[in-house]
Amino acid sequence: MQYLEFEKPIEELMEQYQTCSVVGEDAGVDVKLACSQIEDKIIEKKKEIYLNLTPWQRVQLSRHPDRPYTLDFIKGIVDKDSFLELHGDRNFADDPAMIGGLATIDGQKVMLIGTQKGRTTKERQHRRFGMSNPEGYRKALRLMKLAEKFRIPVISLIDTPGAYPGLEAEERGQGEAIARNIFEMTMLKTPIFCYIIGEGASGGALGIGVGNKVYMLENTWYTVIAPESCSSILWRNWNHKEDAANALKLTPNDALEHKFIDGIIQEPLGGAHYEPQVAYDHLKQSILQNIKAFASFSGKELEQQRQDKFIAMGRFKG
Repeated sequence: MQYLEFEKPIEELMEQYQTCSVVGEDAGVDVKLACSQIEDKIIEKKKEIYLNLTPWQRVQLSRHPDRPYTLDFIKGIVDKDSFLELHGDRNFADDPAMIGGLATIDGQKVMLIGTQKGRTTKERQHRRFGMSNPEGYRKALRLMKLAEKFRIPVISLIDTPGAYPGLEAEERGQGEAIARNIFEMTMLKTPIFCYIIGEGASGGALGIGVGNKVYMLENTWYTVIAPESCSSILWRNWNHKEDAANALKLTPNDALEHKFIDGIIQEPLGGAHYEPQVAYDHLKQSILQNIKAFASFSGKELEQQRQDKFIAMGRFKG
């Protein structure tokens, strides 16, 4: 387990617990009471830290190196060996930062789409840290259209710091690709359920984020720009990223309060990386509940409900 800076007190207690266990075994001494007391302190410290996270700490936790990524969540929620990944936008290339394919969840057919990061240096370069090129968004749209043809629900798993900002992405129409996806998703005649499972930044998230229902996992963030980028624009450096995180109202509670999302998926205490299967089960339960709730909707009703949902977010003054 890797620990973030604000998690250091927990790391110290974990080291004490491990030392206590080893000493007891080596010396043949009963240290159950001492170890139990340290365990209680660990639980108390976790509650103290994780139940009082600042927005910036929430951002850090969403980027935790041990946190499950999209493919981890897919493996954790689908029926065994049922995920069939589909590749390519049928126009330019296959984008490894955007993954998608067919699967079943408890026998229910779904189209899964999501942004994928990498763990090793080589994987991160290959996946571009989960930042998709235009062909990634066009691939996602192709798969959504395929799902619409067969009336298969679309599940979108979002974990991206934004769309890829490189010159080649702009040359191939990054802005148009994202705008096209947003436009087409508002009119898709099959259910779409979106889940922010890590980072949800800017158009990179919105390009696959227009759904009948939108949810955030507990330790994620969702906003128009990353705190570091916001700080860089407003203060010309990254030193005010914490101030930016506070001002952006990017936490799940903020998003729910402002009705940008429909609910928050609970994670294990400390984050999804502590007990990944618990996080997978909560996500799976939400997906199946939503599929059941929208099963009777016609294509037109799904389209209208989705449009009404997003139009209601705006405030207009004459």
